Formats: sequence, structure tokens, C-alpha cells
Amino acid sequence: MNQKSDVIMKTFILWLILLFLCWPLAILAIILYPVVWLLLLPFRLIGITFSFIFKFLEELITLPFRILKRPTGVR
Repeated sequence: MNQKSDVIMKTFILWLILLFLCWPLAILAIILYPVVWLLLLPFRLIGITFSFIFKFLEELITLPFRILKRPTGVR
């Protein structure tokens, strides 16, 4: 199994334990999870956008150095 499926399985087992110990809280968590995910989605999109902008600026700034570093015989 890969790491993502391990995390999903552990999360599910923790939720089952919570369901057994305190079922109203577990039901509330199941209901509120999509709402919280939707509220946090714009922040994720902003983070992805800034990540791409900074990567683009880094590539743009280092472009002349990469061009000069290239061996002269290689095209």
C-alpha cells in the first residue's frame, strides 16, 4: 500500500473510534468536513497561484545564467 492509502485508512479507523466513543461528535465531524473543505478551498487556490508565480519569477531571473552556463558546442 502507498502512503496516501495508509493515511486514509488511519483516518477512517480514528473516525470509527470517535464514532464508538462519542457518536454525536463523529456525525458532526462528517457533516462539517465538506463545509470546512469548501471554506479553505480559496486559500489553497491562492497558495497554488503564488507558488506558480514565484517559480515563474525564479525561472525568469535565472534564465540568463542558465543560457551562459550552457557549453558552446551544444545547441
